[in-house]
Formats: sequence, C-alpha cells, structure tokens
Amino acid sequence: MAAGRIPIIAGTGSNATRDAISLTQRFEGSKVAACLTITPYYNCPTQEGLYRHFETIAKSSDLPQILYNVPSRTGCDLLPETVVRLAQIPNIIGLKEATGNLERLSMIKPKVNDDFILLSGDDATGFDFIKEGGQGIISVTANVAAGEMAKLCQQVAKGELTEAGRLNERLMPLHKELFIEANPIAVKWACKRLGLITAETLRLPMTSLTLVNQKRVADALKSAGLLS
Repeated sequence: MAAGRIPIIAGTGSNATRDAISLTQRFEGSKVAACLTITPYYNCPTQEGLYRHFETIAKSSDLPQILYNVPSRTGCDLLPETVVRLAQIPNIIGLKEATGNLERLSMIKPKVNDDFILLSGDDATGFDFIKEGGQGIISVTANVAAGEMAKLCQQVAKGELTEAGRLNERLMPLHKELFIEANPIAVKWACKRLGLITAETLRLPMTSLTLVNQKRVADALKSAGLLS
C-alpha cells in the first residue's frame, strides 16, 4: 500500500531467537526499509544473552536491524554498554530507546558511529531527545497528529527550538493521555474519534477505553487543536 512513498519498518521481534529469525527472514525481498526487533520479553536474559540474541538475528539476514528497548513493557532492559557493542555489527543500524531516560542518549551517542540512528520511543521526552542529538522519534502521538509530529522534528532539525518547544507543549497533554490506559487502547479510540479508522479493532486482553478516560483523551485532542 505504501508503494514506495514512505519507508516501512517491520516489527519482527520475539522472545525466542529462532522465532525472531524466522520473522525477519520472512521479509527478505519485501522491500521493507528495516526490521524493528524488541528485547526478549518475560524471560529476561542477561546482557550477554541480549547481545547474542541480536547478533544472531543480524547475522541471519542482510536486512537492516533497529534495536527496540522498552523495559516498562518487556521487563528486560538493553543497557547502553550492550547497545554500543551491538552497534559494531554492520547491519544493526539504530536503536529505538523508549525508557524516557535522556541520560541513555548521552551514554550511547559519543560511543557509536555518526550514522547509527538514535530514535526516541517516548513521546513525552521525544522533543528533548532530538534536541540533545537524537535523530527522531517512533511516536504514538503521530498516529493522530502525524503532521504536527513531523513539523516538530523538522523544526528541531532546523534549530527552531522555540517554535518546536511551543508545539511540543501544545501536544504534551496528548503525549501523556494516550498512555492513560495500556497502549494502544487510547490511541485506537482517538483514531476512531477523529474518523481515521472505523473501529477500534482491539483484541482481548485489550479492552475499550473507559468512559471517564474518553473525556480526558478528547480534551487532549482539543488541546492539540485536532478536535473542536
């Protein structure tokens, strides 16, 4: 459907290395730009286990690999020193860092090549992440405010920090309220409220956004100028 208009990143992670390899290899020849591989959830490997997990996946395919660290969801934390080791593998090209801890950026950036892509995975701190040297953000807010999030990134890249800061402040209620219940519950509801999708299409154990939180998300959409 993208038809080459935009690059597509495929999520191919698993907590079993062989399953992640199988998912990754499925996209060989598919023209995806890269694979996004999450840290193994639940089984909580050591840092050496994490290194070998991602190393083995990377060696199984020529596709570019982006590491994805989100310990609040997986119970597994990919530490900066392990990221630096993994960045030496040629087709591991970047990191989605979703801890919201900006110190991680300063610990990683000086120790990796300039072409290693550092992306925020946390909307609330994404502006500061890019301002401090990150290259962008894989954003939840962008599902409902794509133009605004693209503009924010462009403004920071141009050094227009005052304007970007104002835009980020306007979007901040949305950054926060979209996580009022487990993602993607709130963003699915917001997309439906804006007419971007026709149904929330949530599968158990995800449940629909509660009435009280629907009001909070709607208020955040209004604050961002997306809903009258």
